[in-house]
Amino acid sequence: MRLTCPICGERDRREFYYMGDAVALRRPAPDAGAEAWDDYVHLRDNPAGQTRDLWQHEGGCGAWVVVTRNTVTHEIQSIALALELAEGRDES
Repeated sequence: MRLTCPICGERDRREFYYMGDAVALRRPAPDAGAEAWDDYVHLRDNPAGQTRDLWQHEGGCGAWVVVTRNTVTHEIQSIALALELAEGRDES
């Protein structure tokens, strides 16, 4: 799989570090119970179809990007800088 970094251009997936779901992964409150923290650390969904994932271009510029992709067809729909999405800019 190849990902197009908005800063560096098209790169091999091995340059990127996968962080998981860009929407659903929410850190529990510091005083949340052990069960909430155990779920946060160990449980992840494994959906088939379109996902929106957070990746870091670890082997390149270090940017954090949100990748919208289909896990069945491996088609990349869009890639945007996470910072731009957080600031409310349009995804391209």
